[in-house]
Amino acid sequence: MTPRGETGTGRAAAGSRRAALAKARQSRRPSRLGERAGAAPKPDFVFDSNAGFPGLLARTWSRAAAEQDPGRAVELLLTLGGLVPADISLRALRCTEEAALRVLFGISWREPADKGRDMATADAAGPPAFLGELGLTTSGRVVLSVPSEGPLAGREKLVDGVLRIPWPAPALTAYEHEVGQASARSAAEAADCRAWLSATGPQGRDRLLDELKDAARRTAPFVLYQEERQYTNFRERNTLPGKTLWPGHPDCALSALQGIPLALWSDSDVVMVVCLALLVRSAGYARIEEANGTQLTVGHVAALLERTRRKYNAVPGGRRVRPAASQRVTELRTLAAAIRARRAQVTRSVQLYREIHGPLMHKIERVAEAPADGAREREQRICARLADRIPVTGGTLAEMSADIQAGADWLTRPHGAFGTGLESLVYETVSAARAAFDADFAMSRGLRSLPALIQALRHEDWARISGWELPEYFCCVVPAAGARRYFEDSADRLADVAWAISSRMQYNSWHFIVGNLPKVPEVEARDYFVPPTVPDIAFHSDQHHHGHVAAQVRFSIRSPQAVKVLDRAFGGFVDLRLLRCAGTPFGEQDLLAAQHVSTLLADATTATATLVAAGAEAEVTAFGPQWHWETVTAGESRCADG
Repeated sequence: MTPRGETGTGRAAAGSRRAALAKARQSRRPSRLGERAGAAPKPDFVFDSNAGFPGLLARTWSRAAAEQDPGRAVELLLTLGGLVPADISLRALRCTEEAALRVLFGISWREPADKGRDMATADAAGPPAFLGELGLTTSGRVVLSVPSEGPLAGREKLVDGVLRIPWPAPALTAYEHEVGQASARSAAEAADCRAWLSATGPQGRDRLLDELKDAARRTAPFVLYQEERQYTNFRERNTLPGKTLWPGHPDCALSALQGIPLALWSDSDVVMVVCLALLVRSAGYARIEEANGTQLTVGHVAALLERTRRKYNAVPGGRRVRPAASQRVTELRTLAAAIRARRAQVTRSVQLYREIHGPLMHKIERVAEAPADGAREREQRICARLADRIPVTGGTLAEMSADIQAGADWLTRPHGAFGTGLESLVYETVSAARAAFDADFAMSRGLRSLPALIQALRHEDWARISGWELPEYFCCVVPAAGARRYFEDSADRLADVAWAISSRMQYNSWHFIVGNLPKVPEVEARDYFVPPTVPDIAFHSDQHHHGHVAAQVRFSIRSPQAVKVLDRAFGGFVDLRLLRCAGTPFGEQDLLAAQHVSTLLADATTATATLVAAGAEAEVTAFGPQWHWETVTAGESRCADG
């Protein structure tokens, strides 16, 4: 008999909820599936205090301190032991430090650099006129003490001690001249920026601040400097909106300026706002990351824009961009707008990509050469494998994409061990890419339910899409069997790492998808990044991100692609990622080949979405923790999903 007030259906529903809660409390780590989450007696992995960036800084400082040649020590510190271009660190120097390095070692990022002087190592009669200091901060910046500023230890967080740098008397004279020029330049820049902001009026400034708050919030971590002042959305005490600082917070440097008379803005804030606006104007929010880790001055931004202008103008065809007539804000705004327009032209004929230097989180935009033998050889290997595994034909990946679009019905039907052909294609493509690129891991991500997305789009249910959680997304991760050597030679540990990577990639899909939706309140309230549109190659990225450190992600390629669902293009909906834990970095030809692979994945997903829109069903049920456990430990793919 059913107790009063409780129907049989109610008891079944309660039982179903209890079962769901019990399952939710279980570990999703492949090696502990079915066990209660959080019940392990100790952590499976404990970070070494010297893992990642702290260890790199300690090793770099140790090498520099052992050098007898001050010039060689400076080179080691600027490049963090040869892992990053010196140009990035040089552009992070305060104006006094920049002047000191220029007169002491003849080093500068500015054009032309004066390579003739090296006063720190030149023979000088008598004792030094000044004994300065050289240090490395815990953020990776090279710092110098200069006359009248006092010891570094009193104002910087140093990795260790300092190196003493003797200044001969001629260096002091040259330094005084350099600093005088730099001070005059800085004052002129600040005055020009203030005049331009004044001309925009209070409402114009507020609109600009709103845009920049959104830019900081929707962009990957960055750290920028205005002399000793730091503007960042990354960890510690953020000064710009990001993961831990919401727009409007009193600590937000941008929010704090709204409603404040311009006369009360500091010169640092004035220049910061104008420089960020110039960067955004030239290519959208992502351009900010190309200034990451450097000083944010008009001169620095002008140099970045000029380098970009030259790169774009080197591409044949279209209208060339003229250089700025001066470094006045109005001239640079004209240049930034022209660069943005030129960028739209060049992307029709060449592949742009970003080079990421992980230790300093700095990105450099590059223009790729045409695909050559290296890219074609990798593509041919992938095509040969796919032709043996899935019902597609073609001698190139582009031909295979065309074949898929001409006859895509199999993508929504079971294929092999998978519930849909799309899942089979994703797995086989990722597996083929891992082998062809000799990667330790390869992966691709996406959305599990295209029918749910199409239904939500038809009803313009933006809140529903914004509310989807990580389990609504998937990522198929395929490691090399030999990658276990990086994880205690354990297949169990390798499976756990593969699933940890998969979970993180689900987060990335979650983080990007709503960036493609109308900016309604439900979307604006949600944490998201602007979806990526260009691929990138990363070097030594096993430094800051805890997941990268744990998974030993040293070298990588990311190739994002848009997918069309109904009439809406979803940028960054899928991607192909390739990782190496050690060995040789990926190169430009690898990236070009990866772009062709990710295009195939995107085209197949678009074709599946078209079939679903016409009434077919297609749900991705594979690529969960059980699937990764079985695939990695048994060496074969099954579609069971725990």
